[in-house]
Amino acid sequence: MVITYHGVEYVRVQFGETVLAFNPISKDSKHKGSSMGSDIVLVSLHHPDMNGVEAASRGSDRAGEPFIVDGPGAYEIKGISIEGFSTVSRYGATHAINTVYLVTLEGMTLCYLGALGEASLPQEAKEAIDDIDILFVPVGGAGVLSPLEAHKLAVSLEPHVVIPIHHHDVGDKNALALFLKEEGEKNGIPVDKLTIKKKDLEGREGDIIVLAAQ
Repeated sequence: MVITYHGVEYVRVQFGETVLAFNPISKDSKHKGSSMGSDIVLVSLHHPDMNGVEAASRGSDRAGEPFIVDGPGAYEIKGISIEGFSTVSRYGATHAINTVYLVTLEGMTLCYLGALGEASLPQEAKEAIDDIDILFVPVGGAGVLSPLEAHKLAVSLEPHVVIPIHHHDVGDKNALALFLKEEGEKNGIPVDKLTIKKKDLEGREGDIIVLAAQ
């Protein structure tokens, strides 16, 4: 599995020939996005900074259209299990529904919090989440979790690996540094990508990996 970060909350996960895109940036956003084909697009919040489905299409023909997941519910596609849970976001100064996604693939469980704006999860999500391998957590404040809230929630979920998002050109410019300080992480040097397998997670407890925006 190869994971890359592309600014705001845009994350791409590739395994084999299959690509998942989480919250791709729309062409209507003030933030610069990139157009890269994906097989599955997951949108947690209907906001131009995070709902760029058109940017993740492989082409204009029907075969090039990705499978779109844009809200709570259970989904199964290409052997990938996806569960979406309704939460709250205040990103963009509005009170809106944010979907937290739990994705199971290659024997690993990914939890993508999206634009989560409250430091707790609904009971339904708490009951479903178990043994998170990789947690994607927003840390920028301004409608999503603050660095302190992100830290507390990440600790409570006990993931093997934590990847902070929502810290590049959005929210508090010091958010990432504050989050790393809360976590007691002194290094935090960004890497271009994370290449990881299930066996690589053995012995890891809350390891933080900062991905450079591509």
